Amino acid sequence: MRKQNKIFLWSVYFDANKSRADGRRAPKKLAVSAPKLEELQMAAKRLGLQTEVVSDAAHPSSPWKRTGLLVVPKKESKSKTLKRIAEELSSTRT
Repeated sequence: MRKQNKIFLWSVYFDANKSRADGRRAPKKLAVSAPKLEELQMAAKRLGLQTEVVSDAAHPSSPWKRTGLLVVPKKESKSKTLKRIAEELSSTRT
């Protein structure tokens, strides 16, 4: 499933209820409580990113939860893309 021109984003990356050890990658101040895959997709679309949703995917650390996965094209580093989406997501939640 690894592709060099795609970035895979899980909702756990943006969850304020999770610690870094539990999988959160967004800064705590930008993270939101229990983000939904649809919210991530809308935030990415508002940033002009083409998205692909894999709704039945499960994060490797919790294979019993089918939370889904967002795939976006790689135009910059994963951390920059993740932070931009987190900023957009947190601004729409407030």
